[in-house]
Amino acid sequence: MLNLAALLEDTARAHPDRVATVLGAFRSTYAELNAAADRVAAGLLAHGVGPGDRVALSCPNLPYFPVAYYGILKAGAVVVPLNVLLNEREVAYHLRDAQAKAYFCFEGTPELPMGERGRGAFAQAPDCDLFVLITADPTAPAPEGETTLAGFGRDPGPGAVSRATSESDTAVVLYTSGTTGEPKGAELTHANLVLNAVICNRLFDMRPGDVHLVTLPLFHSFGQTVQMNAGLATGSTLVLLPRFDPDAALSLMESERVTFFAGVPTMYWALLNHPGADDHDLAGIAAALRVAVSGGSSLPVEVLHGFEERFDVPILEGYGLSETSPVATFNHMDRPRRPGTVGQPVWGIEVQVRREDGGVAGTGEPGEVCVRGSNIMKGYLGRPEATAEALDEQGWFRTGDIGVRDADGYLSIVDRKKDMIIRGGYNVYPRELEEVLLTHPDVSLAAVIGVPHEGIGEEVKAFVIRRPGAAVTEDALVEWCREHMAVYKYPRIVEFAEALPMTATGKILKRELS
Repeated sequence: MLNLAALLEDTARAHPDRVATVLGAFRSTYAELNAAADRVAAGLLAHGVGPGDRVALSCPNLPYFPVAYYGILKAGAVVVPLNVLLNEREVAYHLRDAQAKAYFCFEGTPELPMGERGRGAFAQAPDCDLFVLITADPTAPAPEGETTLAGFGRDPGPGAVSRATSESDTAVVLYTSGTTGEPKGAELTHANLVLNAVICNRLFDMRPGDVHLVTLPLFHSFGQTVQMNAGLATGSTLVLLPRFDPDAALSLMESERVTFFAGVPTMYWALLNHPGADDHDLAGIAAALRVAVSGGSSLPVEVLHGFEERFDVPILEGYGLSETSPVATFNHMDRPRRPGTVGQPVWGIEVQVRREDGGVAGTGEPGEVCVRGSNIMKGYLGRPEATAEALDEQGWFRTGDIGVRDADGYLSIVDRKKDMIIRGGYNVYPRELEEVLLTHPDVSLAAVIGVPHEGIGEEVKAFVIRRPGAAVTEDALVEWCREHMAVYKYPRIVEFAEALPMTATGKILKRELS
């Protein structure tokens, strides 16, 4: 028997009065967080949602996220975290694909109307029969005919509320797309996620007194494992920042005495180049900051060196994917770091770099990065063919990324076999956008690529061939994309073309586009 929620429960027993989550003036202890999760679990079970059922969750970095997350796990159900920027069409797809039985959705803001989108998507998902609205103010009255998180929970009564789950049971489904169009759900087991959190604790020497600044989105595997699961397992305090802003991040580092920061390269770039940085006590921030880790995409070496000089803390860069729970390789604290690399395999994980013929590449020879170990997903939900393509008979996961290893086993990621774009730390999958673009009546053909951008890493650009006689302008098509795609996905740049470069078999040569 193993349940990921045990990471929270164990710390709540040992340190009930320690502060678990912080948001502004709000403070929640471990005992309070665990009790709130128990009430969610009891509410789910009372509504007939239990072991094996999938429950979707749309919520930014607010104290309600871990409450719902661990409550779902305690009920024996499966958490399906959704990107908070998805539009109604995209949320509905995820609910239907996951066959979610229930959906917890934050009400959102006028700028990001998550509740409105969530209600519309819920109506389009026939298998989903429970909608729970998460309100910013838990004391606010529930909208007519709706159930809110505050009114949903039930008193679990005496005794344990958690339902028994096996280490091989699915705990979380994380949606990812690769290059195959529609997003697919990677099934991560309780063992995958518990062991990856424990590995992080060992890797980063996490301590009970650590204070994490959590600005990585908790719906993503990086923030979810490296900070929420690993941090709560060690009794750390999670200082939540719903939306990254360099000034807000520095203010919280200063006021909360943050010891642990995790970010994607664009966050480090923004902190390093923030014009108001000198208004903060940078010496005090540097004195408190003990660990900084980076992932999501390659961190430019000049940014790494600049940040380390200014904040006097080494950045540990690593690598992983949703399918690997996510941590697979990292620069270690107890070994020499090698800037420009993503380090060596973490404890219990094997990494190979393979040539196209399947053989193991030699030192310095590029090839596809393959990973095997306790962190590898059990498969893609409802997609046996995609699972068989990604996982071989020996349990190796083919990442689709191209890397090289040096003589000491340090891995460098040199290219992506996949066409995935990483825009400001968010994964953008070109084929998905191309398929949406092709629904526009004036679009005949489209190719989406990433182009370099100093501030966000990559910007999304679409090359479009218009239908004969079409009058749509580039600006009008950008606006249409904004209305039909999530805000982090839609192309900000559209370039019309008479033709696109292609291979003899009709595949677009994206490497010739820029």
